[in-house]
Amino acid sequence: MQASYYLDPYQTRLSTQVLRHRDGGIVLADTIFYPQGGGQPGDNGAMILADGTRLEIEDTRRDPESGDIVHLLPENAQFPRSGTEVTLELNWERRHRHMRMHTCLHLLSEVIPIEVTGGNLNAETARLDFNLPEGVELDKADIEARLNQMIHQDHPVIMKMIPSDELRTQPALIASMALPPPLDKPEVHLVEIQGVSLEPCGGTHVRNTAEIGTIVVKKIENKGKRNKRVIIAFAAE
Repeated sequence: MQASYYLDPYQTRLSTQVLRHRDGGIVLADTIFYPQGGGQPGDNGAMILADGTRLEIEDTRRDPESGDIVHLLPENAQFPRSGTEVTLELNWERRHRHMRMHTCLHLLSEVIPIEVTGGNLNAETARLDFNLPEGVELDKADIEARLNQMIHQDHPVIMKMIPSDELRTQPALIASMALPPPLDKPEVHLVEIQGVSLEPCGGTHVRNTAEIGTIVVKKIENKGKRNKRVIIAFAAE
């Protein structure tokens, strides 16, 4: 199946076709719905049939074995048959907030250039966990100021797909990445924040950092002797 959500994360409607039913959901020929992964939640929205019937899509997941993207419907929903033409309608407001927050986490990892041990996000907040070296302290106000400065510098954000074989021929590029790319796959998805970073990432992102908007650092938590959790949120909107 195709994945139009990656080719154009700003697309909010798509005409497609039901391929099959699977695990309480539906697999489609193409989708604009992002499946949960990489700390980013799966999309929700609606599937509209030709007669106007509207079926709510509660979540989107990727089957780990087959790779199918499964659109989860309510338990009592009447599933359309294979071959049925449908129109997808994305919950754009929620997705766009995910895109803004996901891009912001990439900036946060540059503001704090320390090993990241975990992360997650939703439509309101996000967090990264850092493995701090002995003696290193984090300053909440300083992190917030530097993060917002980077955001408002309006760096272009570009998504790329590059064959793994081609990437293997560029060891200097791989070495420049904070995270090693998954070279066991035919293609590697990269996000480049121009002038800031280049990292492997299959999530959805905004076109420029200014689109993120102002961010606040809500708190810094101790999650272990050396593990610090930095939690960020959108400023009042």
